[in-house]
Amino acid sequence: MIEQLKTFVQVADSGSFSKAAEKLFISSTAVMKQMNLLEKQAGVPLFIRTNHGVSLTKAGTAFIKDAEHMLQYFQESLIRMHQSAQANRHIVRVGTSMLNPCKVLIDLWNGISDLYPQFGINIVHFEDDAHTLPTTYRMIGQSLDIIAGPFLTDNLKDYYRVLELGSYRVCFAVSRQHKLASRKTLCVEDLYGERLAVVNGGNSAVIHDIRDFLKMKHPQIRIKDVPRLYDLDVFNRCEESNTVMLTLEAWADIHPSLVTIPSDLDFTVPYGLIYPLHPSKEVGQFLEIIKEMQGNVLPKVE
Repeated sequence: MIEQLKTFVQVADSGSFSKAAEKLFISSTAVMKQMNLLEKQAGVPLFIRTNHGVSLTKAGTAFIKDAEHMLQYFQESLIRMHQSAQANRHIVRVGTSMLNPCKVLIDLWNGISDLYPQFGINIVHFEDDAHTLPTTYRMIGQSLDIIAGPFLTDNLKDYYRVLELGSYRVCFAVSRQHKLASRKTLCVEDLYGERLAVVNGGNSAVIHDIRDFLKMKHPQIRIKDVPRLYDLDVFNRCEESNTVMLTLEAWADIHPSLVTIPSDLDFTVPYGLIYPLHPSKEVGQFLEIIKEMQGNVLPKVE
């Protein structure tokens, strides 16, 4: 009915079915069908049709003002409805960076967001800096509600809750000028004689296990321990020094001058969501929805 009223007002203003069709971006046939149906519903003719166009009958002239008022009321009602919905909408603030991309969460949420219109997501960017990242994590529960990314700091659970969503394969990254850069995959033996940067400022048990495995089983690789958190400066330094770097498949496009190559290492690093020990009721409800998708149930938020 609303579309019919819009078309009726446009035809009345244009004085022509074809001109109204052009302005409404529909066919003249569609306009005539709508107006024929409107007249049938009204029970009286609304237009005088001539070879030169159309004009309103007395009934049509009496109806045009009411039609305009109904359309205006409808638009105002839509505005009030959206304002009411926004007032009751809960915004979840999700942190994102190059090394902690929120895409994995956004992809999950986009698949079901229509079912939960009461929730919205606000993306908050932060920098990957080994010196300031600990401060960024302290923002969780304050200016951020959730950070998505790999779990490379084992003491996270002492300060935050984590929701595991999957795992990333461990890979090797080399400069595009490196002799191994053209390889599709890399075996550990391919790194014999190479320097391998192992970054573990987060004291990750998985990274410790990889390092110990390589030192014990493959001493031909020169391990370069990097006791800091991963950040873009680490990628830059490895590229500049032509050092192979232990990395993750999720970071394949981080540095344009590095090539990320799958490895035969049988290790993976878990990834997921990091959120406060005591999330707000709304954030807790949002996380319950995500966890239900994973087949688990979060503790109820009181």
